[in-house]
Amino acid sequence: MSLAIVIMAAGKGTRMKSDLPKVLHQANGRPVVEYVIEKSQALEPEMIVLITGHQSEKVRQATSKFDVRYALQEPQHGTGHAVMQAEPLLKEFDGEIIILSGDAPLFTTATLKELVAFHRANRAVATVLTAKIDDPTGYGRVIRSGDGEEVLRIVEQKDASDEEKAVNEINSGVYVFNATELFDALHSITNENAQQEYYLTDVFGICFGKGLKVCAFKVADPNEIRGINTPEQLREAETLLLSGNYV
Repeated sequence: MSLAIVIMAAGKGTRMKSDLPKVLHQANGRPVVEYVIEKSQALEPEMIVLITGHQSEKVRQATSKFDVRYALQEPQHGTGHAVMQAEPLLKEFDGEIIILSGDAPLFTTATLKELVAFHRANRAVATVLTAKIDDPTGYGRVIRSGDGEEVLRIVEQKDASDEEKAVNEINSGVYVFNATELFDALHSITNENAQQEYYLTDVFGICFGKGLKVCAFKVADPNEIRGINTPEQLREAETLLLSGNYV
């Protein structure tokens, strides 16, 4: 089965207190997105698609040395809308698509390989990378079936019941999808929500409604799913990257 990787790199990064695109902030002298692209390349995918948006030209220039294709998200209407922009490049593609965030450089190549192997072994249509953390406040919760094998729901904090809020397994924002089902589902999601945005997580609702198998793969080290939203988080990521444990 062939593999493609879509990297989200369109965000402004308002909380970084800088006008620089978030993925171009430097960790140990290199743009954060470089780590994500290099780890993606290690999987030898058929194609890597970088979704650009805010200051797109700067992001393209900074990543021009890599063998990646570009899709423009302008204006930006949510994560689902971002992935929709990759469809023209992947319309003939019939394999699996990994979705990554360009501002989350700490996942390891080994974890991505294990995630794909798990997805294939379980014959899932979609698989979400998860982690258990002590304080899951603010994160989407992953609700599993009684036997733990399948995912029943992914519930955002604001929509979670008290019982669901007690669950400490969270959605990392890293996914593997079968390409055909992904784009079919993206055609069905709506922006009828408070933000008037198209959410990638709504794809899971479509899958659940069709009775398609959705699984979750839990990573042992929750540091791997850390994103970078603030200068403080960037400094923490730099320290972790220097440890040599996140390659």
